[in-house]
Amino acid sequence: MKIYLVGGAIRDSLLNLPIKDRDWVIVGTTREKLLKKKFQQVGKDFPVFLHPETHEEYALARKERKSGRGYTGFYTEFHSNVTLEEDLVRRDLTINAIAQDKYGNYIDPFEGRKDLKRRLLRHVSESFIEDPLRVLRTARFAANLVHLGFHIAKETMILMCKMVNNNELLYLTKNRIWNETEKALKTSNPHVYFQILYSCRALNYIFPEIYFFYQRKIFYSSYFFKSLKNNIYISMGLSKISNLTEDISIRFAYLCQFLSQKTEYFCIKKPYDEYSALLVKNLCKRFNIPLEIRELAILNSGFYIFLNSIYYQSSKNIVNLFLKIDAWRKPDRVNKLSFLCDFNLIHHSQDKKCNLKFKINFLKKSFFSIQDISVKKILNQGFKSYNIRNELNKLRVRKLELWRTKEKIY
Repeated sequence: MKIYLVGGAIRDSLLNLPIKDRDWVIVGTTREKLLKKKFQQVGKDFPVFLHPETHEEYALARKERKSGRGYTGFYTEFHSNVTLEEDLVRRDLTINAIAQDKYGNYIDPFEGRKDLKRRLLRHVSESFIEDPLRVLRTARFAANLVHLGFHIAKETMILMCKMVNNNELLYLTKNRIWNETEKALKTSNPHVYFQILYSCRALNYIFPEIYFFYQRKIFYSSYFFKSLKNNIYISMGLSKISNLTEDISIRFAYLCQFLSQKTEYFCIKKPYDEYSALLVKNLCKRFNIPLEIRELAILNSGFYIFLNSIYYQSSKNIVNLFLKIDAWRKPDRVNKLSFLCDFNLIHHSQDKKCNLKFKINFLKKSFFSIQDISVKKILNQGFKSYNIRNELNKLRVRKLELWRTKEKIY
């Protein structure tokens, strides 16, 4: 029985990156022998085991043969005669197909270390096309490693396009798609993930709403029109906002705010754009996106026009906004929406000469100015039932007005 360290731990070690998890491959043994050694099997049909002491994952060397469509259509063969090279050849990229023995020697049959030096994301073999999830994984690795100069090999990109054209991505489950997308959103350059999916036409299958907007052109400048492809425009913004925050709910909300066709102030008269909110809500529902991420994206899209003109809104409308976003119970929403509002003001404002002094943090400051109004005082005055809320809101509006007058913010 021989044990090898494989995959991401070796890749990250050679790149001098922090090692998050360590995975091991065992050659020359059986399931029964591992169970006798107190290894705990994960799943019934998959040869992965947890070490009795370290709880790290140990997998029996295995071969895979395509038996159907999608990423689940495989027949897996694992026994004591499967070699290490047969196990490595089934992996996606050469930089993930490097093994290391207990003496520190590298086993690298597909020249993964050479690709690390060349900063190249290259597929191991033609079997790459058998698993459609690898399109998303490769795009995610590109997003994760682009800051080190990595790029996708031309021949690998050709295979990715071929997989898309063969409709292989239709067999991916929504949970798998979101898992890869969430990991991509956590990288330093999530815009690269979406840009690559757009380039290989996978974005149309996975996020048709985003693909549709990427296809359109935008017009900007107060004095004359210039056209710019939205994929470039959004990528620039997503890159900038990702440099300022690691919060993926903010990053995702920023991306979703572009999905509405109603991108001009005069297109909507109501404070809340139900069309945009519903579009984002349906997208989130389709992928079962976590509630915290979903809610912020929906609120930011629905109130996008209102938030980006909030400095000119009445105090009454601003207080109503706080009520609708449940700000007193969930003040973190105010902080995140304020962050998005300020980012849009700085990076997307058409009027570059506008005075930002009083506009930055306006939403957050407005809420802070009325946050501590006491209900107890209203109760002592004898108000009851719905009159309590009405009086409370009147006090909030009045106090916000006083604050804006004092600060000269109108």
